[in-house]
Amino acid sequence: MNKPFALKIVFVLLVFTVLFTSCKDDVLPKPSSQLRLEYPIAEYTKYQNNCPFTFDMNADAVIKEDGNCGFSITYPKMKATLYLTYKPVSGNLNNLLRDAQKLTYEHVIKADDILEQPFINSDKKVYGMLYQVGGNAATNSQFYVTDSLKHFITGSVYFYAKPNFDSIMPAASYIKNDMQTLMESLEWK
Repeated sequence: MNKPFALKIVFVLLVFTVLFTSCKDDVLPKPSSQLRLEYPIAEYTKYQNNCPFTFDMNADAVIKEDGNCGFSITYPKMKATLYLTYKPVSGNLNNLLRDAQKLTYEHVIKADDILEQPFINSDKKVYGMLYQVGGNAATNSQFYVTDSLKHFITGSVYFYAKPNFDSIMPAASYIKNDMQTLMESLEWK
């Protein structure tokens, strides 16, 4: 075999090797995406027991009585709990209001802002305030309601995760709507 013919065979084999081994799919970077969290449309049921009030709550939430008409309303899919505390009013309304406001404003260190949304339902004699705490605070929503004479309820939601508002915003918004429904549906017995 002559030398030029052998070089041609080696060259052809080299070309075929390069062609067949380089025919792979091109690697493309993945496009950036956002996490999309969707929660079911809330359905509400009236909750009643022997406490001096009733309210509507999300049917997907799990309620646990903590004693003295306090409740833990858990959202297992969102890893969050809404805590309700009841206190009777007996000449201590100013102290109860101060404590509720103090609890909210303790989050000012981590909060970007705190929005106050007054709540008045004269027909049912329910008066209160809903607080929306922006930023990476431990709680994103809190409220209190009272009839100013006998009853006082506070509520706050906590997530079982490190506070990062961007991550929990869809769940926080969903539960805030439940808190508003609870406030709007609350009736004293």
